[in-house]
Amino acid sequence: MTRPVNIMCIKWGKLFGPEYVNRLYSGVRRHMARPVRFFCMTEHAEGLHPDVEVLQLPVEPFAEPMAAALAVANRQGAMRKVSLFRPGLVPDLEGPVLGFDLDVVITGSLDEIHDLAPGTIAMRHDWTEKRKGRPTGHGSVFRFDPAQHGFLYDDIAAHPYEEVEKARGSEQRYTSHKAMDRGVFTYIPEPWVVSFKYDCNPFPMNWLRPPRLPPEARVVCFHGRPKMPDAVGGWNGSFIRHSKPCGWLREHWIDRARADLGSDWA
Repeated sequence: MTRPVNIMCIKWGKLFGPEYVNRLYSGVRRHMARPVRFFCMTEHAEGLHPDVEVLQLPVEPFAEPMAAALAVANRQGAMRKVSLFRPGLVPDLEGPVLGFDLDVVITGSLDEIHDLAPGTIAMRHDWTEKRKGRPTGHGSVFRFDPAQHGFLYDDIAAHPYEEVEKARGSEQRYTSHKAMDRGVFTYIPEPWVVSFKYDCNPFPMNWLRPPRLPPEARVVCFHGRPKMPDAVGGWNGSFIRHSKPCGWLREHWIDRARADLGSDWA
């Protein structure tokens, strides 16, 4: 029997509704050759598809000093994802975990990302950090193994203020640099994980044509603005961030998810 692939996301607060989780779940299971075990860590589980395994969003014992450091960095709440790294979070979990932020859309095969360089922590090079000549990974897609990478949780639990301060309040900087320091970091190939802003809808062509889906893209990240609901019908947030209606986004994020799960869930 094929062991299922472990997928995790985290939803805190009510900025993202349950449809973000359900559509992500649908996109993942439609684009993996193996069965999927899908977890969502949240304090608001209402509306989640029955197949989604809910993990309670914890109040970490180091929450107070971590929050104090985040307040200085002006990044309050940006480190909640470290709770996914806690060893033993899911007692019967076996194998690596492929994690996603909720503001992504799955458009292609994920098996290669999941299987990339086993034993390492995998993230894409962050677009802005790369332009600035810095090595930081981007946190929208991340692959780790709880059995091998417990230091991602243990280090911040032991020294929360210092670790947040060193990472300047950035979870993706903390995660990727920790892995690099230990020699267990791998970049996900850039064509596989793309930015809607930079790769699909760059200025000034965004005024002349609809957003394009790069041929090798497996995950499209909607970091910043616009988010998916804005981009589907077209968006005019600024002169640079203007976007025409996006048919492929509607197809991948809404139509295929509803065909898969039913309109009650997506």
